[in-house]
Amino acid sequence: MKDIINYYYNFNITSVEDWNNIFCFTYKESQFYFVPFNRTEKELIDIINVSKELKARNIPCHDILLNKFGRLLTNVYESNYILLKPIGDIYEEYDIKDMITINNRLILSLTKSNLYRNSWAQLWSDKIDYFEYQIHELGKDHEIILDSFSYYIGLAENAISYVNNTNSKYQKTGVDRICLSHRRINYPNYKLNYLNPLSFIFDLEVRDIAEYIKSAYFHDADALSYLKETLRISKFSLYSLELLYARLLYPSYYFDIYENIMNNKEEEEKLIFVIEKASAYEDFLKEAYIEISKYAPIEGISWIIDKK
Repeated sequence: MKDIINYYYNFNITSVEDWNNIFCFTYKESQFYFVPFNRTEKELIDIINVSKELKARNIPCHDILLNKFGRLLTNVYESNYILLKPIGDIYEEYDIKDMITINNRLILSLTKSNLYRNSWAQLWSDKIDYFEYQIHELGKDHEIILDSFSYYIGLAENAISYVNNTNSKYQKTGVDRICLSHRRINYPNYKLNYLNPLSFIFDLEVRDIAEYIKSAYFHDADALSYLKETLRISKFSLYSLELLYARLLYPSYYFDIYENIMNNKEEEEKLIFVIEKASAYEDFLKEAYIEISKYAPIEGISWIIDKK
């Protein structure tokens, strides 16, 4: 990969680190990342427009560099890659307040339409259908997954029903404002990921916040305090608060690891930590329901509310 990067970008690097198919290197005291691009070219055009708009508003994001042929995409072994040049301290953290401030600075418009995501229930249903097919075909050698899979499918189905019910209730009032979001937010929320334009999408503000809170929980951080802070400083509608809760229900923390296992990027044992916290996370979901209910009468899920 070193020779390919040197050829396409006229660099003279001597070494490259491979981080699960993300290639990192230093050139003239700057850090660079050569990363796979698995989105559409239409999305890429919108990503470039969003990056320009952010910078015009004095909001930083990492630079996407052209190759020597003037192209954004570099095809390597039948896969597309993009070269990113991060800005600033890549380990600077963005907390809840930062996320709310930045995400609200950019809202959806026609020039960003290819980045719009909001059909959570359909996307989750399609993903679950695929996972169930995959387990049927390939799962017999994954004992840890087989022992836990049904539970998390059930949790996901609860989340899907919750989203569908919420959308049915509020279909006449329309969807809340759609703002800058990310494909996935993790805790800690480092600049390296948060300002990566390849992660940009547009969705409800509660998407990023819910993913941050879930990730914080499984990093043994005080996730409930982050939820309380969010509720204190934000003015979410009842619609958004119910979808915030739906997203806390949906076990992306399990499915993300599951996908990495099936793609041979992680060992199956990585799931044990998550599985061992299943009951405790149910307690968290009950506490989250109580906290959100202090601000609005969201729907409850009986088996969680009644949990002793």
